[in-house]
Amino acid sequence: MIAQNTIQQILNRINITEVVGDFVKLKKRGSNYLGLCPFHNEKTPSFIVSPAKEIYKCFGCGKSGNSISFIMEHEKYSYVEALKWLGIKYQVEIEEVNVTPEIKQQQQVAESLYAINHFAQKFFTKELFEGEEGREVGLSYLKERGFREEIIEKFQLGYSPEQKDAFAKTAINNQFNTELLVKSGLVVNRYDQLQDNYRNRIIFPIHNQSGKIIGFGARVLKNTDKAPKYINTPENELYIKSKILYGSYFARQAIDKQDECLLVEGYTDVISLHQAGIENVVASGGTSLTADQLRLVKKYSNNLTIIYDGDSAGIKAALRGLDMAMEEGLNVKLVLIPDKEDPDSYLNKFGAAHFKNFIAANKKDFILFQLETALTDAGDDSTKKAVMVNQVAETISKINKAEDFTRQQDYIKQSAQILNIDEAGMHSLVNKFIRERIVKQERLNPQVDEYTREENARKAEDTNYDDHTFSLLFKDELQEREIARVLLEHGSKNWDDDQTIAAYIFSEVDETLVDNEQVKTLLKVYKNFELDEPVDRKQFFIYSSNPILSSLAVSLLNFPFEESEHWQKEFSQATGYNTALFEQNYEAFMKSISPGNEKKLFTFLKMGEDKTNEEVQSAINYLKLRKVKRLLLENQYDMDKNQTSDEHETLYQTHLYLKQAEMELSARLGAVIIK
Repeated sequence: MIAQNTIQQILNRINITEVVGDFVKLKKRGSNYLGLCPFHNEKTPSFIVSPAKEIYKCFGCGKSGNSISFIMEHEKYSYVEALKWLGIKYQVEIEEVNVTPEIKQQQQVAESLYAINHFAQKFFTKELFEGEEGREVGLSYLKERGFREEIIEKFQLGYSPEQKDAFAKTAINNQFNTELLVKSGLVVNRYDQLQDNYRNRIIFPIHNQSGKIIGFGARVLKNTDKAPKYINTPENELYIKSKILYGSYFARQAIDKQDECLLVEGYTDVISLHQAGIENVVASGGTSLTADQLRLVKKYSNNLTIIYDGDSAGIKAALRGLDMAMEEGLNVKLVLIPDKEDPDSYLNKFGAAHFKNFIAANKKDFILFQLETALTDAGDDSTKKAVMVNQVAETISKINKAEDFTRQQDYIKQSAQILNIDEAGMHSLVNKFIRERIVKQERLNPQVDEYTREENARKAEDTNYDDHTFSLLFKDELQEREIARVLLEHGSKNWDDDQTIAAYIFSEVDETLVDNEQVKTLLKVYKNFELDEPVDRKQFFIYSSNPILSSLAVSLLNFPFEESEHWQKEFSQATGYNTALFEQNYEAFMKSISPGNEKKLFTFLKMGEDKTNEEVQSAINYLKLRKVKRLLLENQYDMDKNQTSDEHETLYQTHLYLKQAEMELSARLGAVIIK
């Protein structure tokens, strides 16, 4: 865990325009900054950054947040990774606390391995470009493959000399620990001598999501039956093969922007496609896809297109992991490269334009491809066909997210047509697999599931609210959020000479008035602050490590309207706004306003006025009024039941009391009560 004082140092130095400005070109507009949203493609800027509120919001796609959440969203980092990124940017040393000795030891080993890998990459790259052997053997090989120097430098490729201990000697001379050198996989211990593990090979550094090198892939250059073509770093604290997709660091922004991830097998496929301007591509390293790799893809996009060789081995490799991809909710397409080509060779032979067109024209739906392939293999064998039908039905049943229901139904219909079987029968088979999975899940915790079902049924029966009541409940939530907003926006200001606005709100609003758990949590945390505690409350919630509190705070702190000449002109045309008429005759002015624009006009006229106390009092009164109205409905519901005379009298007196409270609150707000 990162120490709180470290987090506070980072927060004290953060400038959201600097952070966002590293990725987005911003232009000042009023008190805010405007730019093109980095999270979706747009031509007209709708992405606004507020330095005063320390938040951003896109009015196109709706994304919003603070400096930390921006880095998390843009770079796909965890909270801790984002803090470390900001720590480096603002030169704040990261201090961690509450770490067990075992975890601290792992972290120290990991940091040492990072240092070794960084040193190794520099060594191998220098050998490739400056060493005589590296230029004659390694660099010439890469250039023969069609790689330009700028792409070689981008991916930090290198060369390991044929000398048995060239790297080992250099690393030891630079005081690196011998045990950690062996753990890194860069060297091996043979006959009590440290020797290089990747001799006479092209080196492919493998980066994590923040660009740090976690391992290497090494391709042999001399043809030999004894040595494998590729060798990789052994698994250690940094390198876990099942969680790695080669090239993801270089591809993440392109995948996010294009909303599609291309998956290939080899390192050189990735590099070739990048050189051709196709950057939304990663490689699995020739292994079967894992759930962790698929989740890594899903961080950037729900659309995965697998591009593999068209031979039988490539087809089998492509089909592995299909069920996992379905369970992760990915939309999977498949492209098979013909004529025993791979993406690298096909691209070099036909060029980038042809390759892009080929991919676009030859994407096949993954499930339907599996079905067609299995159908061809089954031929007229009814037993094989029956097995295949079951396999396809089970795969379709793995599409278990509610938002993918329509897609699942489409697959059932198309599969039934291809197989020439009854659609209803296919539907039943898919449902059978779904039921089996649900039963299996319920067996894990049957009592809790049964209790939950009964409790939900009881609550539904006891409540028996009509649509109007649900409408009131929803409005309650809006008013509760408004209380939280004015608390964040104005809580530290003075209500009067004796107390702050926060103190006044808490004297008027009891926790029992609030049902929304997020708002309730915010109020509790805010209330626990000492009155004289030197904490920027608004910043505390915006940058809270609790993502629920942070998201709530950002969503509440809306951007204020800013008047511009263009907006005023457009507003005048749309509403009939006329300054001269307003100043001369208010009633005539109001009649001139176009229907439906009164609220906009009110906002326009109120802009710039300091009505803080009125705003706070209004929020409190509206919340109380909503609660009173709901209590009236609940009391009326109880009155409609069969009651004793005493019970009925109590309920009637309660009704009179609540009605009086409703009228008083409405009078304060200027509202009209319809009896």
